[in-house]
Amino acid sequence: MKKNDLNFEWNEGRSAGVFLHISALPSEYGIGNIGEAVIPFLEFLKSSGMSWWQICPLGPTGYGDSPYQSFSSFAGNPYFIDFGELEKAGLLEKSDLAHLSSLPKNQCDYGAIYNLIPDLLRKASKKWRESGMKDVFKNFKFSFKNFCKKNSEWLDTFALFSSLKRCNNGNPWYEWEPSLRDFKKAPKTDVAKNCEDEIFYIKFSQWVFYNQYEKFKTLAKEYGIKIFGDIPIFVAHDSADVWANPSIFELNKDGTAKNVAGVGPDYFCAEGQLWGNPLYDWKNKKAEVYEFWRKRILSASNMYDAIRFDHFRGFADYWSIPAKTNDARKGSWKIGAGADFFAFLKKHFPKTRFVAEDLGLLSKRACDLRDSLKIPAMAVMQFAFGDNASNPYFPHNVKRNCIYYTGTHDNDTAVGWYNSAEEKARDQLRRYFRSAGDSVNWDMIHSVMLSVANLAIIPMQDILGFGSDCRFNTPGKPDGNWQWRMTSENLATALEHNAPYLKSLSILGGRYREVEVKKLGLKK
Repeated sequence: MKKNDLNFEWNEGRSAGVFLHISALPSEYGIGNIGEAVIPFLEFLKSSGMSWWQICPLGPTGYGDSPYQSFSSFAGNPYFIDFGELEKAGLLEKSDLAHLSSLPKNQCDYGAIYNLIPDLLRKASKKWRESGMKDVFKNFKFSFKNFCKKNSEWLDTFALFSSLKRCNNGNPWYEWEPSLRDFKKAPKTDVAKNCEDEIFYIKFSQWVFYNQYEKFKTLAKEYGIKIFGDIPIFVAHDSADVWANPSIFELNKDGTAKNVAGVGPDYFCAEGQLWGNPLYDWKNKKAEVYEFWRKRILSASNMYDAIRFDHFRGFADYWSIPAKTNDARKGSWKIGAGADFFAFLKKHFPKTRFVAEDLGLLSKRACDLRDSLKIPAMAVMQFAFGDNASNPYFPHNVKRNCIYYTGTHDNDTAVGWYNSAEEKARDQLRRYFRSAGDSVNWDMIHSVMLSVANLAIIPMQDILGFGSDCRFNTPGKPDGNWQWRMTSENLATALEHNAPYLKSLSILGGRYREVEVKKLGLKK
């Protein structure tokens, strides 16, 4: 493929969407789900004139609950299963769900969820298995047998990995005994052979998740909503991905990391950032790494209508930190896969929509790669104020081929940012918008929606006008993240009071797309 053929430009006209992770949806089970919980939010998106719903990665999470540190690049998070459907199928009793239903409605209590959901799924899977695996889910697209067969490559690996992890008290795989650390030897061990019930429960959970997600995706399409997903560039060290594919990462023979990912010292953080993810061995295992990525993208493209590459810079150059130093300042820059990797993706996924997360400090190499690919980039309005008029995130400077945000999941809310910003930035915002500063979230939303950017995305917290206590994530903070949830009352208020204005902005800004409502049984 010629270099000039590498064009990932977004050529679909103007549109808008809302960012809200699945976990933050209102539901009666302690965390958002991909079943009944999505319907009221789809109603809100449609009523607001939106075309996109952006979410975080959907993989199963571990300590810290970050969707960007998952145990698998292919598995779904069982926390997002709609347990009401398991009750209706007769696999759980209403009393089984009482503890989940008693959890807070405005936040995710991950400690409680961790202690409740796995046992509920174990109980449901056991009851279904003992029933002879009867057809109790009338609307499932995939049968259990066909699902397991089609997804055997990652599903068998993930199920065994998860089972062995439980047998090892949750310890990371590189701390297991040598026979279990070895992916090829582990299935033959007595430990693995005694995990049959646990393996079945894991596969059952994934089967339920993917069938429910398939229904969710179909429903979203009927509402005229596309799903905007996310792929972290790096995978978690303690994951089925690395356990099963150690040769494509920079690891020692015992599975520990030689070098890990992070960010070097900069004006954001003088100490740099030590992420700890193992690095790909791009140099010596190029073909194998490419194939791993092909499978990742194939899986993601079956779930999402557009895919964002988190930490896009890492494809151009990345910060390599010797693992034994445990000090981000002692790393060095290495050359990434570059345009050759994107030529590979273009060949295999010619119609897939990709977006580059290009926030933060970028090298010339990273900027050149982004621009040569014409891949849509990101712009965040919060980053504009407090700087001079040439700042690229001001509305008068953003480009058409970009996704424009008031803020992202890693930022404070618009209101929270304004309340804690320096007076210089606050004053500049008021003068820029000819505003008193009493509705900064709507000043920003209005400007993002009317900007030249092809796609405008607004975090739900900004639509609701919430402050810092509703922030979703604070990078570098080890705990307390990813917990905020919207309540049913919040969503009802937004539907009644905010949706009509958002729709008017969508129409005014040329972002509105009429949706056929007959399939939905809705009144125009």
